[in-house]
Formats: sequence, C-alpha cells, structure tokens
Amino acid sequence: MLLTVARWATLGLGLLMSAGTLLSLSRNSHWLVRLWDFPRVQIAALATLSGGAYALLFHGGRPAEWAFLAAIALCVAWQLYKIFPYTPLAREQVERSRRKREGASFRLLISNVLMENEEHELLLGVIRESDPDLVLVVEVNERWAHALQPLDERYPHRVSQPQDNYYGLILFSRLPLVEPRVDFLVQDDIPSVHTAFELPSGERVFLHGLHPRPPEPLRDQDSTPRDAELVVMGRAIGETGDAPTVVAGDLNDVAWSRTTELFLRLSGLLDPRVGRGFYNSYNAKNILFRYPLDHVFHSNHFRLVKLERLRRVGSDHFPMLVELSYEPDAPARQPELKRSEEDLEEAEEMLEEQAEAAATGDDRPGRE
Repeated sequence: MLLTVARWATLGLGLLMSAGTLLSLSRNSHWLVRLWDFPRVQIAALATLSGGAYALLFHGGRPAEWAFLAAIALCVAWQLYKIFPYTPLAREQVERSRRKREGASFRLLISNVLMENEEHELLLGVIRESDPDLVLVVEVNERWAHALQPLDERYPHRVSQPQDNYYGLILFSRLPLVEPRVDFLVQDDIPSVHTAFELPSGERVFLHGLHPRPPEPLRDQDSTPRDAELVVMGRAIGETGDAPTVVAGDLNDVAWSRTTELFLRLSGLLDPRVGRGFYNSYNAKNILFRYPLDHVFHSNHFRLVKLERLRRVGSDHFPMLVELSYEPDAPARQPELKRSEEDLEEAEEMLEEQAEAAATGDDRPGRE
C-alpha cells in the first residue's frame, strides 16, 4: 500500500512539474500561468527528484514509464537551459571594470522597503554602510518618507512620490539630477521616476526607476499591465538612440521570463548578473522560494565594478547594490542585444492587450 502511494505521489509530482513547464511556454497572461516563470530552479530540482526516484524504485520498462521519464528529462533540460545564463558557468555579459576612471563611476542602491515594515533604521544603516550615490526605494508611503528624512543632508537631490497603495517611490541622489519627473506609464496609480544625472567626469546618464504591478490571485489576476509597462519602457529606450542608460527597480518579474527577455532585446540593455549568479532578492523571509525580482539593467557604456545583495532590512526584499563605471571603449567589447521584427510585433500585441483591458475596465488595482 505504501509503495503504491509513493509511486503515485512520485508520478504526480513529475507530471505537475512537466505541466508547469509546458504552461510557462504559453503567452497567456493569467497569474496561474505566469507564476510558473518564477520557480525554475525548484521545478528542475523537484522534477529531477521525481524522475530519479521513479527510475530507481518503480520503473518496470513499460512504454508509458519510458514516456514519463522522457518528459521529466525534457522538463529538467528546459529549466536548466533557462537558468544557465545566470550561473557562473555561463559567459559574463558585462565585463568587470579593470581601470575605473576618477569621477566616472557611480553606486546605486535599490530597495523595496515593504510598506508595513517599521524597521526604518535597518535600511538607514545599510545606506550609511554602503554609501551609494543614488538610492531608489519603492513601496514608500508618507510614514516611510518621513522616516527617510535623515538622508536629506547626504542626498540633496530628490524625486518623491509616496503613496499608500504599495507603489510609492523616492529617488535620492548626491549627484545633480537633470529634468527629473514622475510618470504613470500604463496605470494612473503606478508611478515611475525618470531623470538624468551628471557624473563628476561630465557624462550624463539616464535613469528609469520602475515598480510595475504584478499579477496576483485575488485582484489583478493578469500580468498584462506589468508586461505593458516593461514593453513601453524597453521600446522607448531602444528608440532614443545611443545614450548611457540604467533601468532599476522591483520589476515583479524574474530575469529569465519571456517578458524580461523581450524588454532587454527591445531596449538593448545588458544584465550584469549573466554569468555571475541569480542574486535572488525576494523572498528575504523564505530561503526555499527566492527569485531575482529586483533588477539593474544598463546600456553597454558601462562595465561592472560591484554587484551585491545586501543584508536584510526588515522587508521581504533584500536591497541590491551595483557600482558601474562609464568606459568609452566598453561598447566595442559588450555588444548590445538586438531586437527583431518579431519582438516589435510581440510588443505591439502586448500594448494592444493592455489598451483593450483598460477600455473594458478590466485594469483593476492590486498590490505587491
């Protein structure tokens, strides 16, 4: 009896992982489909466990069993293919800086503070220790804005949009900001910050801080608004020409998802994690289910000085710190990603879906 239960449980686990893998191939935007974009490491591990256990304990050589094991092998192979670029075994997409020029580098810290979190001093301590030039914080309400006022002396330049809906944000900077603004790219309650800043060496860098709304079970069950915001931003960057650019924030999407990959091709930006590691930033409170949701992407004008996940600050996200060096010869060694006509068509379809959802009133608020 126990062997029978174990056999069916092993089969069920393997079939579930295979079904989830198939669902992740779909372009359907419902949260039940898109959630399978996230746990690729966990799916690969559980599928390997299921297939290995079945092969060792229950395999009798029947055609159906061979088919099951073949499905498991394909499932694991696909998941490893998707996550392989974010392992140290892959080639680094962004080179390490070897000759940083004086005044041509900057440090950027991003943190989803978790609006209910009251451990403000933890974040202030991390900012003091890491000493970034720019700080982007999201999920900021008026209480958090007040708690972060001690940063004003160190960071004289600020763009502030606190909100009580989990989507407020503030950008602090010790570097001069040029024409900073807050936009609502897709939804009228989801802000993003856009500005240029000037390095001491004179170069001007464009920064876009985002925190799009994700799909979730109870309210906003569709990923279309999130996907549309990334597409709008990616397409705009790709069309503006050869400008030093950084996109940062909690994008509520993993680095290996179809949408994020499309965003990178549309924008031509690079991911410094490629060839270095996952740098999982969420969930800080659950070691078994952690994913890279907090991102810093940049144009090929920069080489990497430092990329680091910082210690916990009471939030469900870890802060992330990146230091980039502007180096004029970097583009020759780091070719930007190329977008295709198919990418542009897919982007247009996503924006049409968002427009239809907004027109029918199916563009409802949610949170995360």
